[in-house]
Amino acid sequence: MLSEKKLAAHNHASNQPKSHVSDKQARLMRLATYASASVAFILIVAKLIAWMWSDSVTLLATLIDSCLDAAASLITLFAVHHALQPADKEHRFGHGKAEALAGLGQSMFIAGSSLFLLLESISRFLHPHPLEVIDVGIIVMLISIALTAGLIAFQQHVVRETGSTAIAADSVHYKTDLLVNVGVIIALLLTMYGWAGFDPVFAIAIAFYILHSAWEIASEAIDQLMDKELSDEERKDIKQLALSHPEVKGIHDLRTRKAGLTNFIQFHLELDGHLTLMQAHTIADEVEATIKATWTDAEVIIHEDPHGLQEPRPNFADHSEKT
Repeated sequence: MLSEKKLAAHNHASNQPKSHVSDKQARLMRLATYASASVAFILIVAKLIAWMWSDSVTLLATLIDSCLDAAASLITLFAVHHALQPADKEHRFGHGKAEALAGLGQSMFIAGSSLFLLLESISRFLHPHPLEVIDVGIIVMLISIALTAGLIAFQQHVVRETGSTAIAADSVHYKTDLLVNVGVIIALLLTMYGWAGFDPVFAIAIAFYILHSAWEIASEAIDQLMDKELSDEERKDIKQLALSHPEVKGIHDLRTRKAGLTNFIQFHLELDGHLTLMQAHTIADEVEATIKATWTDAEVIIHEDPHGLQEPRPNFADHSEKT
């Protein structure tokens, strides 16, 4: 039996807000948002100067993209700050969905920019005119490629360490930027050697590519907001971890979802019906610890059932299987 002092301390700790994000992960995520916003604003200034000198619609395309990247980076910065806040009385499941909301907002920004760029490019294709000071545009794009590549490398490191949806979405923007910048340099070089028609053509291709990226980001964000189940492979892994305990007879009604960095896992654990409540609780705690050893960012909820008890279950295909 726990002493009254120890029991009070235990209850106090249990009532404190829990965070599944380590200090290192939080620091990396914040650094990634600061780096993203800084790079975006530097590139906006450089590309604005280059576009004003050259009047290239392809440079305009990448300038618009950078402006939206800056807006998206600010949204990401706010979302990450909010998502890192621990659960509170009004948000018992934490604030992780702020990341998905940020991703959805980013996709709307990107889609709008691609449509504007598409219209501008078509207009320039139908009414072409010569470009000026092309070499300045090429220099700016080379600088842009170097900065963007460095930022992407850092963002990928952060995503590997944290699994952040918002940082991953932001990284997608800059990956498209990297390809866009290469395309801009090719278009400017072709224009320099007399192939001026390629400037709006490349801009049109970039617009469609950006629109596709917006759709991918929106799809992932919607999946989180709609509490989509984890993948079949991930669900299989969770089942195997639960069944690895020698006292577990089976599991059913496995339900999963993700919000920001946190995975939520809940299921019914089938145990020998003759076990005491304390024994069943101890086994459930051990199964939870096993799962959390692999899924360190998970919130696990387990309900113990006597093995063989027939319960009404939802009519879902995978819930009908008895493991």
